Amino acid sequence: MTRLLLRGGRVVDPAARRDGIADLLVENGRLSRIGERLDAASADVVDASGKLVFPGFIDLHVHLREPGFEYKESILSGAQAAAAGGFSAVCAMANTDPVNDHRTVTRWIADRAREAGFSRVYPIGAITKGMRGEELSEFGEMKEAGAVAVSDDGRWVANGSVMRRALEYATLFDLPVATHAEDESLSGRGAMNEGRVSTRLGLSAQPAEAESIAVARDLTLCELAGGRLHVCHVSTARSVALIREAKARGVRVTCEVTPHHLFLTDEEVARSGFSTATKVNPPLRGERDVAALHEALLDGTIDALATDHAPHHADEKAVDYESAPFGLVGLETAASLFHDRLVRTGRVPVARMVELFSGGPARAFSLPGGGLVEGKDADFTVFDPAAEVEVDPRAFRSRARNTPFAGARLTGAVAATYVAGREVYRRP
Repeated sequence: MTRLLLRGGRVVDPAARRDGIADLLVENGRLSRIGERLDAASADVVDASGKLVFPGFIDLHVHLREPGFEYKESILSGAQAAAAGGFSAVCAMANTDPVNDHRTVTRWIADRAREAGFSRVYPIGAITKGMRGEELSEFGEMKEAGAVAVSDDGRWVANGSVMRRALEYATLFDLPVATHAEDESLSGRGAMNEGRVSTRLGLSAQPAEAESIAVARDLTLCELAGGRLHVCHVSTARSVALIREAKARGVRVTCEVTPHHLFLTDEEVARSGFSTATKVNPPLRGERDVAALHEALLDGTIDALATDHAPHHADEKAVDYESAPFGLVGLETAASLFHDRLVRTGRVPVARMVELFSGGPARAFSLPGGGLVEGKDADFTVFDPAAEVEVDPRAFRSRARNTPFAGARLTGAVAATYVAGREVYRRP
């Protein structure tokens, strides 16, 4: 029997209403006991004094690029980056090549993830075949192969009839339908947020309404068809207001927010000198939208913090702003950014951070984890709230470096990540 004793950390687990100094005893990969001064006989002892101990973080929204785009990221490098960011589990979007719209691809991703080790990887199947928005994929077969949700992320299912059938069909398998809410007839895939800054910079732009109108339609369809709707990377004040109202009516909707939409505005495009690392979709919004996201973070409207980790090769981003692909990497910076800017400053309680990084995501997609439960897999994250770090993309485990936070000095860092009691990351 293998035994690990994590000694004397501050264990914060809102699901169990636990916040205090305790030991964690792990036996054969499972959390055996949580308590004070546990017996350390024959156990490997790890001193966690001064550290925070959380249920393992779960990211509902990452792009691991494999199969098809391994030059950007692989399942192995993505899982390593996830572990370094404190995520014991991530959900991989379907926009690979081939698209994950068939059980064969789903099973291949799940198998590759198991071979890689490091963080758990849960595949997300495509809503429609080829993500073309026309014909539904076989949800049941993909779930049987390991899919935990369906999404055409990167594309909105513009055909309302198809989206309605997707929500109805998904209820048969209790799968959440995750929507990339963007009406492209309005957005035109503009390079940045439409407003004063885009006018000043002369860049193509997409209005906030391109998102909120799509959110309104999908909420309406969810209310009509039933099912579980998850709104990806919500970014506008109107969107969060619509989701808040829908939740109050009993609509089964959850949503996520990204660190970059919480901590950057569209002014960052100018401030950074048109750095293509700031080009994301949905785009960085204005101050009013950012303020609304912070309010929704606190009042419980937002269920999860997700990174929308979107790696690109340096050559792809080394072009003019209009031509560059959308996306930035976030797995290895999310926890430090959130802690430094919201928890350390007293704006968000540490327990709420745990909810957004662990409990909320687990509930949204009905995933294992989200709490520290005796007898269950020992997935947990050890966080050092006093560590001083500087974001250095050269040190990323990810193959990509496209982050707008390079050089940021932050307080708080992931110290270690454990999956089934096995240490998959330790901060050097």
